[in-house]
This record gives sequence, structure tokens and C-alpha cells, in this order.
Amino acid sequence: AGRDASRAFATGDFTRAGLVDDVSALSPGEVLSIQSWLSFYSDNYHPVGKLVGRFYDENGAPTEALRQAEAAIAEALKFQEESKQRKQQFPPCNSEWSSAKGSRFWCSRQSGGVNRDWTGVPRKLYRPGSRGSHCVCVRTTGPPWGQPDSTEHSDRGDLDNPHLEEYDGCHPLAEQCVLKV
Repeated sequence: AGRDASRAFATGDFTRAGLVDDVSALSPGEVLSIQSWLSFYSDNYHPVGKLVGRFYDENGAPTEALRQAEAAIAEALKFQEESKQRKQQFPPCNSEWSSAKGSRFWCSRQSGGVNRDWTGVPRKLYRPGSRGSHCVCVRTTGPPWGQPDSTEHSDRGDLDNPHLEEYDGCHPLAEQCVLKV
């Protein structure tokens, strides 16, 4: 009681070293876990005061550290929303692997946990700043993502996205791709 251990809500480190109030170096996901705890407490408990320290001064006024933490939460929420949008555009493929058959990637109307009215085709997606690729399902008809009313398009969905690559040895419009061992 009377101690701010915000960082521990994100890291799970409830040792003496982890029970601190410095959240400045947390990842966006960790910042969101603190936001989740804040929401839980504000929804279920009545505040009785403010703890003087990193986030509030002796008059109960917010500090620069609180403004920075709130900005980090806002940025993490924005990043989370962008990730949701990317998953809608490029849902993850279904996949399986066996030593006998190799890897199989396929798309369905529910692959990647994203329900939609199109199936798509498997492609490698490379994200700028990330290593490697991962399999996503790509729309093959209509306008590109984010341009639903566009009339000037080649009716190829997102196939022309520069961050996508076809799988070698797979038909470009196959809903399934098998890569031998």
C-alpha cells in the first residue's frame, strides 16, 4: 500500500526490483496491459486519492511522466488498431506441417480467425522493419484495401501490394500451397 508498482502489472515481476513505477521502457503490448489494469480499477473501485510520486505531485497534479505514459498508451492503442486493420486486410493463413508431406498453407473464409466474404490466396507478407515473412491470405478481386469506391483498379484485390511475394512452386491463384520438405 502507498507504493506505485505499475511496471509489475505489465511484466509480472513482483520481486522487490520489479515493484517500481517506471514504465518508460515498456513495449506497446506491456503498456496496453497497464491500460487494461487501469480500466479494471476505474470500473470497479472508487478512487480515494492520488499517490505522490512519479505520476502526481504533492498537490495531486499530473506530472510530465504521467503525460508521457498517457501518450505511450495512446500510441499503443493506435498501434493495436492498425494491427487489427492489417489482420482484416491480410488474415493469417491456415497452416500445417509434417515431416512426410512438408508445409501446407491454405486460405478459407475463416482463416486466421477473421471471418470474411472472400477466401483469398496464400502469400508471403514482408513487413518493413521486420525479419522474415509470414503467410497471409490475400484478396484476388475487387479494388485494393482502403479503396472500396475506386473505379480505377485492375480488379486484383491486394495482389499487387509490394510487400507480398508468391510461394515458389505454387499456382498464383491456388487457395492452397504445399511446399515439399
